Amino acid sequence: MSRPVEYAVAVERFVAAAPLGAGSRRVYRIALTTWAWPLVDKAPPVGEERRGAVPPAVPLALLDAPHTGRRLRDAFVRRADAVGARTANRELSILAAALNWWRGQGWLETDPIAGVNRLPASAARPPGPRLDAQQTRAVLGLPVPLREKALWHLLHESGATIDRVLALDIDDLDLAGRRTRGRAPLHWGDGAAALLPLLTLGRLDGPLFATGRGRLSYRRAAEVFTAATRPLDPRGRGWTLRGLAPAGRG
Repeated sequence: MSRPVEYAVAVERFVAAAPLGAGSRRVYRIALTTWAWPLVDKAPPVGEERRGAVPPAVPLALLDAPHTGRRLRDAFVRRADAVGARTANRELSILAAALNWWRGQGWLETDPIAGVNRLPASAARPPGPRLDAQQTRAVLGLPVPLREKALWHLLHESGATIDRVLALDIDDLDLAGRRTRGRAPLHWGDGAAALLPLLTLGRLDGPLFATGRGRLSYRRAAEVFTAATRPLDPRGRGWTLRGLAPAGRG
């Protein structure tokens, strides 16, 4: 089999040759396509931007370039911070399988992820840089959907962990008291107090932060935040949701 010039072609050949079901082929293709952006030192699209996004044209030979290992290491750290260790590890394993197959075909000479260490799936997400007051004001002022605006205000004003806020149900809220019910209640300020009644209008129960399929996941919330804050980030990569929480929280 002749050596392909483009990374995308190599991806398709690997996916076609791998003993995978239709669903797994789709997952592998998405994961490997996501790695195309870091290979050219760009952040992969997330949220709504991901739909229909055209990946960059990447020469397969770039995987043997001296700087590629560093780019992929940095990208893995950012990815783990954004979507969690479990998802990042899965995507790294898929890339490792593809790289191994490509080397077996004689298409590559090196392993650019040899120095990338997988994270324990149960490990806490690594702390990211906190947004300062000016950055936080800019984030909270972004023209985003009501769900995101309410989530971001509640996270910032309550000082609660992201997991705890995403686990809230509508009947957990005491909107008049600006707090949650039960032990160790969460309290919030003016921003969330104005937004939460709008978010829950016409709903009596179920997840506070919901999608069409159920409860909003950490991964989805993190991806949406990164996509929305990309124009504010001088690096153009977007910030992490954990950076919005007050110091010591996340």
